[in-house]
Amino acid sequence: MMFPVRCFSCGKVIGQYWEEYNERLKKGEDPLKIMEDLGIDRYCCRRMFLEFVEYIDEIAKTPRSRTR
Repeated sequence: MMFPVRCFSCGKVIGQYWEEYNERLKKGEDPLKIMEDLGIDRYCCRRMFLEFVEYIDEIAKTPRSRTR
């Protein structure tokens, strides 16, 4: 699953912040500090960043099963 373009609750566009957030998170920065710097103030938008899990790598590993 890809990171959503908009917040599910308020509809604010947040997709453009995902790459920078993820890069800075991998460097070890505090998630709340990153969101403050990016201007993500609403708690519903912050939830989108904190709870997102990228499953695409795990899904790609599993073989498809045929249904017939």
